[in-house]
Formats: sequence, structure tokens, C-alpha cells
Amino acid sequence: MAKKISRKKAIRNLGAGAALLTLTPHAFANSLKNAKRPKSDSQMNHSVCQWCYSSIPLETLCEAAKEIGLKSIELLGPSQWPVIEKYGLTCAMSNGSSLGIERGFNDPDNHAQLKKDYLDLIPKAADHGLENIICFSGNKNGLDDKKGIEYCSKGLEPVVKEAQKYKLNIVMELLNSKVDHPDYQCDHTEWGVALVDKLGEDNFKLLYDIYHMQIMEGDIIATIKKYSNYIAHYHTGGVPGRNEIDETQELNYKAIMKAIQATGFQGFVAQEFIPKGKDPLASLQQGVSICDV
Repeated sequence: MAKKISRKKAIRNLGAGAALLTLTPHAFANSLKNAKRPKSDSQMNHSVCQWCYSSIPLETLCEAAKEIGLKSIELLGPSQWPVIEKYGLTCAMSNGSSLGIERGFNDPDNHAQLKKDYLDLIPKAADHGLENIICFSGNKNGLDDKKGIEYCSKGLEPVVKEAQKYKLNIVMELLNSKVDHPDYQCDHTEWGVALVDKLGEDNFKLLYDIYHMQIMEGDIIATIKKYSNYIAHYHTGGVPGRNEIDETQELNYKAIMKAIQATGFQGFVAQEFIPKGKDPLASLQQGVSICDV
């Protein structure tokens, strides 16, 4: 990689074809040839976040995903769902509102637009057999945590209730405010848990991003065990740097996956690291293999 790109910037540039990674046809062929599928008795459902591979055509990524043994490519919108469906894949976590990460449910000024966006998206997601749609708290902008929960709960209530009708989950992502998303409000597990409790609806849960929560609070395995009932989805990423999840970083992902499995989790674990090696698909396969317990 010539340079590191944040998720926020990558998402903003997806439509413009951001040069995040370069993969030649020869390298792609070698990646598929060497791909190792998850073991047949695997209990993990594997996914990948498309933005980490945004310079690879989506259909090419679908081919690789099938070879590697993934069931999902995620953080996609409605126009992209038919593409992955051609390959027998699902989108385990759909994109949400176009307002993005910084303008979320903690600001009442955003509620009308967010409601419009989600009420338009929910039936479309249901028609495609999806189960989860992502949402964000937004940045604090001086708002205290208690008020943030109150405003988020008020704005989310009609969205979550509409999603119930379609048997869909609305899922708020936990992000770090220390490195990648300054001022983001839902930056600690306990804040997210308090919001889930405030809403009190079974179809509103958390996306526990392991990379982000290692940066903010650590204690990953104990937190997963304590709050497993609040978590609908997991993301990976190496700390520090958000690169490969192998021995180059500080987390033991094999142990983390075993802890997740022990909770009885039946959802998806998605790779969300930015490959820095010459063969990004080999890095993806390696990440899946590490998480395949």
C-alpha cells in the first residue's frame, strides 16, 4: 500500500474508486489457487468488509470470497446486493444512512433524515433476506453521555420498531474516539449497553469491533463474555495499525474467537483490516483461517 486510508475516508471515496489496493490478474489467480477454505466442521460464519478491498472489483472479490469460504461481503448498499447474490453470498451487515458516522442518532436535528433513510432501506433489505443494518451514534459535539443515550433512544425508537415488522436488526457500531473517529459517542461498550437497555427492544444490538474496543478499553475476552447477549456482530482488525491480525499485532485472535464461540454466538465475524502485504487476498484468507475455530 502506498498509504494508509481510514475507514471514514475509504467509505467517502468508494464511489470515486479510491486506490486502496492494487491486485494484478496474476496475483489474483495465485490467491485463488492457494486459498484454504474453513474446515468443514467450522462453527464460524465468516464475512469481509468490502471497503478494505475497494479497488478490487466487487465481482472479483465475490469470486475470491467463494474460494476462501466466506458467506458474506458486507457494508454494501442496495445497488450492490444483487452482485453478491449471484455468487450465493449475503450481506451480513448492510450500510445504513448516507449521513454516515459523524451525524448520527444523538443529534435530534438528524432524526427526520435518519428515519426517512432507514424506513426506505428496511423493506429493501428484507426483500433481499438481510438481517442486520448498521447505525451510528454520531459525534458528541459537546453532548454529555446521558443526553446522548436519551437522544439516540428517541431517534432510534421508530426505526427499530419498523425493523421489527420485517424481522431485521438495527445494530450500532462501537468505534474508537482515540485514533480513528475523534469525538464519536458510542466509544465504550458500557455506553452502548446502556443504550440497548434504554431502548429495550430485542432487535437493537451492538456491533462489537474488536480493533476499536482494544484501543479504547482492552479486556476484550472478559467484555465479550459479560455482554455477549448485547452483541449481534463482530469486526476484526490488528492493533496497532488496523492491519493483518497475525503475529505482527498485540491481540490473540484465536483465543478471542474461541471465547466468542463459547458464548453460543451464531452470527457473523467480519474481517475489517487493511492488508499491507503484496497479496491482499492471501491476507484475507489468513485472517479467516485464524478466526476459524
